[in-house]
Amino acid sequence: MTSLLRYGRSFGVGAAFAVGWTPCIGPILGGILTLAAVQSGLGQGTALLAAYALGLAVPFLLAALALERFLEWFQKFRRYLGWVDRIAGALLVVLGILLVTDRFTLLANYLQGLTPEFLKSRL
Repeated sequence: MTSLLRYGRSFGVGAAFAVGWTPCIGPILGGILTLAAVQSGLGQGTALLAAYALGLAVPFLLAALALERFLEWFQKFRRYLGWVDRIAGALLVVLGILLVTDRFTLLANYLQGLTPEFLKSRL
């Protein structure tokens, strides 16, 4: 594979992330810009925007670094996709039955029991 094709794939993955994250970027960035604008000092606003930029950049950089390895792994995993589809379908049927019979709260209560207390206290 030529390096130009590799760069093209990287660009495509980056573009897909950008399209997927666009709805989140506007409101979040708007809120951070508003907070930065009302801060008393330049350093506080700069720190807020730096944290936002870092939080936005790190997933893209990690994805770019891990993409080749993921594609190699996925080629090996493809033969199991039929089973993944069947299992996911069965789980959806079970969840649908729980919803129709109004028993979904049993699953929610069970999962809530597995939730650590420090997370529950934040709700």
